[in-house]
Amino acid sequence: MNADIEQLRNRFETAHADLKKLEQTLQGVIVGQAALIEQLLIAVFAGGHVLLEGLPGLGKTHLAKALAAAMGMDLARVQCTPDLMPTDVTGSEILVGGDDSLPGVRFRKGPLFAHLVLVDEINRATPKTQSALLEAMQEHQVTHAGVRHRLPEPFWVIATQNPIEIEGTYPLPEAQLDRFITRLDVAYPQATELMALLDVSLDREPSETLAAVIDRDAVDNAMHAARSVTIATPLKQAAIELILATHPGQDKDREVARHHRYGASPRALQALLRTARVRALLHGRIQVDFDDLAAQALPVLRHRVLLNLDSELNQITTDFTIGEIVRQWMQRL
Repeated sequence: MNADIEQLRNRFETAHADLKKLEQTLQGVIVGQAALIEQLLIAVFAGGHVLLEGLPGLGKTHLAKALAAAMGMDLARVQCTPDLMPTDVTGSEILVGGDDSLPGVRFRKGPLFAHLVLVDEINRATPKTQSALLEAMQEHQVTHAGVRHRLPEPFWVIATQNPIEIEGTYPLPEAQLDRFITRLDVAYPQATELMALLDVSLDREPSETLAAVIDRDAVDNAMHAARSVTIATPLKQAAIELILATHPGQDKDREVARHHRYGASPRALQALLRTARVRALLHGRIQVDFDDLAAQALPVLRHRVLLNLDSELNQITTDFTIGEIVRQWMQRL
């Protein structure tokens, strides 16, 4: 028994140290985005996919490249355009064979067959291509000509989109948005952060020469350690109450949720607890507390609730409504 406890303690300590090392490495090459880096690591080590939203030039692609390099994982990039076909990302069949043999058909793997896939400007892909990405994200497989092909494990999708581009885009359907464990907004750096950015990336991107600071075994250990973080029953009940508070209702406790057409799904509850476990581990704790739930509520829920028409016309955002719901929820604890 004591040996098992000691082994678990060592696993937690090693995982925490590896996560902090990875976090510090990324902060050294991605200047002024400490909160974004923390949330990205939380999402990745919770085993989820991430949607990055921000204006062009804020380093979304650079961040994904740096993450893959620091973890020693292979990275594939998909640049979405309206003419991108599903087979361009999943793979296609090609003819093989020489002069001495009959030609045959072989499946050539597409860019989805990588550990980390960067899908740039995902909202420029057509719904048909988006549905192919949806299968990969949910099932960790692609289907071609009726044959299923498993994707490598671990498998992550980091997708980006530009919030100000409307023409020539295809908004992601709710079913696909729900597959992203978090949606992270990339903020514009402050003046001091821009100066520090010039010091590290004026002539070249640091991710081009970034060496791995953890290996595959460390990644697996950290993900396993996160799944072992304890969530007490009162915390689970509090998380359920937070999710239910996003649903429209008549009682005064759900007054803010009147702005919502639909609330968060049970998958959102799972995502909230999974990311809260990783945050606890990243902060050196072996159990989830209320601060973890509060910190993860916005990135987990902002893309999972739908505003009603009146709220959209009044320019009310989900960030505002969720922020108010979390504030009221914390007061009731």
